[in-house]
Amino acid sequence: MKNKNNWPKFILGWVVCFIIRLAPFRPPNVEPVLATTMPFSKGFGPEAGFLFGFLSIVLFDLITQKIGVWTLVTAVIYGLLGLASYFYFQKRKSNSLNYLKFGILGTIAYDALTGLTIGPLVFKMPFMVALVGQIPFTVNHLLGNIFLSALLSPGLYRWVVENEKLSLAVLKQKIAGA
Repeated sequence: MKNKNNWPKFILGWVVCFIIRLAPFRPPNVEPVLATTMPFSKGFGPEAGFLFGFLSIVLFDLITQKIGVWTLVTAVIYGLLGLASYFYFQKRKSNSLNYLKFGILGTIAYDALTGLTIGPLVFKMPFMVALVGQIPFTVNHLLGNIFLSALLSPGLYRWVVENEKLSLAVLKQKIAGA
């Protein structure tokens, strides 16, 4: 990670993801992991992008006691999306359009890699059943990520990633001064 002082920002990002993912009556497949991973990878580097995406899935599945083989697969894919996001945003600005573009591509890649592998390979589901079932899932996932990428990602970058008041060093100074 570029700067070890960013752990409070990571914790805040995970808390935001957990709250949204645990919200009752949340529309299906509206989850903020990719929308949060993108600004974190842009601001904190490739390792941070991978770790945020990977640990978002692992920690959530641990807390909700839903660990399975899918945890490893989805965590690795989100980690790789965090890594890819870093490279994508190296030469691009932090704005809604760029987050939207990567959010769409990332969602399609994620759903293809997870939905078309876990069902057939782990649960012995016929490939065509997995493919047909993946279509409505991906449509909902895309709609959620379009909304979150355009609105949540730029705000997180501006108000969390770039906010020095949330760094560990500043928070330590505030606590010591209190």
